[in-house]
Amino acid sequence: MAEQLYTIPVKEAFETDSECPVCVMKGRIEKETIDFVMGPSYMEDDVRSVTDKMGFCKEHIKMVYDKNNRLGMAWIAKTHMDKINKDIAKLASNGKPGFMKKGNNEKLLEYLDKLNSSCYVCDRTDGTFKRCIDTIYMLWKSDDDFVKMYGKSKGFCLEHYGTLVREGEKKLSGKKLEEFLTVTNKIFIDNMDRVRDDVAWFINKFDYKYKDEPWYEAKDSLPRAMTKLNSYYYEEEK
Repeated sequence: MAEQLYTIPVKEAFETDSECPVCVMKGRIEKETIDFVMGPSYMEDDVRSVTDKMGFCKEHIKMVYDKNNRLGMAWIAKTHMDKINKDIAKLASNGKPGFMKKGNNEKLLEYLDKLNSSCYVCDRTDGTFKRCIDTIYMLWKSDDDFVKMYGKSKGFCLEHYGTLVREGEKKLSGKKLEEFLTVTNKIFIDNMDRVRDDVAWFINKFDYKYKDEPWYEAKDSLPRAMTKLNSYYYEEEK
């Protein structure tokens, strides 16, 4: 049943007119996670106990703030700071607040390093995203319609091209793996060339010799190049 549930976001992402359907898939998961955090769940003890412990990275705390649920964010921030203060009071200089001694703060620094590298949204998004990536290979082995859809996509960004090749070598074997790698490589290169040509034409349009020529597909070539090169997810801005 779980596998069937994850086929929905995977197929829906590959149905989009995107330069990287995997970026769309991850971006939607991330958005749903932010919506979950700032929905009624922020008042649930089991959710807040995790956000209190993990906090958020710089990118995702801004996305949380932009949801405009100020009361919800205030509660999340307050209880997160409550836990941090309590933990640090125990760890700082062996439980002696205000007394810091050089070389005596190893546990405190370990705690801060872990806290500064953790994020509830990253963790939840990455877990769901991994299951969706695994579903791609399950569909490749069992769903001919998906294989055709995959092959007609506009390729992938650099990061997710690498992800698909790396994980594909783990999840597939034999002829299925060979076919997957061949198709993945072809649509990646073909579509990188296409976007590169669109960017080149964008540059040409700034030369007076081409001022009367049509734009073709070049007008939005820069954000599409950003998707290819930097995994820039901009579906909602179209």
